[in-house]
Amino acid sequence: MTDQLLASSPAAPADLAPRSLRVVLAGPRGFCAGVDRAIRVVEEAIRRYGAPVYVRHEIVHNRTVVEELEAKGAIFVEELDEVPEDGHVVFSAHGVPKTVPAEAQRRNLLYLDATCPLVSKVHREAERHYADGGPESRHILMIGHAGHPEVIGTMGQLPQGAVTLINDADEARSVQPNDPSRLAFITQTTLSVDDTAEIVDILRERFPLIEGPKREDICYATTNRQEAVKAIAPECDLVIVIGSPNSSNSQRLREVAERSGTQRALLVPKLADLDWSVLDGVDTLGITAGASAPEALVQEMVVALSQKFTLKIEERTVKEENVTFRLPAPLG
Repeated sequence: MTDQLLASSPAAPADLAPRSLRVVLAGPRGFCAGVDRAIRVVEEAIRRYGAPVYVRHEIVHNRTVVEELEAKGAIFVEELDEVPEDGHVVFSAHGVPKTVPAEAQRRNLLYLDATCPLVSKVHREAERHYADGGPESRHILMIGHAGHPEVIGTMGQLPQGAVTLINDADEARSVQPNDPSRLAFITQTTLSVDDTAEIVDILRERFPLIEGPKREDICYATTNRQEAVKAIAPECDLVIVIGSPNSSNSQRLREVAERSGTQRALLVPKLADLDWSVLDGVDTLGITAGASAPEALVQEMVVALSQKFTLKIEERTVKEENVTFRLPAPLG
């Protein structure tokens, strides 16, 4: 794909003598299976039911994706009271509190749940630990970022007070649960793998009886993209992460790049937001994209770079991904 785009892009004028730039593309990057599924849910709903289809919250945290779906007939809203009585509504990939589908049912709205299956897995873990508040119930510590839709949705699976949010290592050191012998922890799926490991170590040291997930909560895509960035960052003067500012996994990629040896890491939503002066003095540029960023944004940037520099492009893939998720009923 990169070679095809470069072949079709205009060459720089010979008299400009463009300097060379080594570009290392991290792989995997861009869309994960959960994001791909969520977008397909909206597209299939529009095809099947006709426009408009309402979407509660951004389907994924990427403005380019949102704008493309708007052009196809999606209307994005923050709450269900913005959806008309006869509307079709899709819940975003981040998941929603139980009160949201309950309200949709009360209003007889036809709703489709595009929650990533790996987020739904965390919801079921929370319910298992809580065990209906009975004698086997555990208080849950959720490692995550306050205000993120995924955290709001996960905490909203249980009654208020059943979950305590742990934002960072300091909170892990200071939290004082009522019964330290009956605790469990879950995590947001898009966190820094290293930061989360530190927090989990603190919790396990303080509360030896705490119960963790049967399987890792941080999703495969988050883990793989962070590993890919770690692999390229030490040799890069600059790493550009293509992704939206409100995308947790994209922000974590930028942080991981900075910690892994690059001189500088920047989050850039799309080509139009790139300040070309940041490439002054850069000999090796690393590029990746958050799990909600389309590959087309990467290719657009590579083409633009090829018009200003003589590029030497390397693909560096640390793991192949072949995960796919089925569409939810009634679309599946």
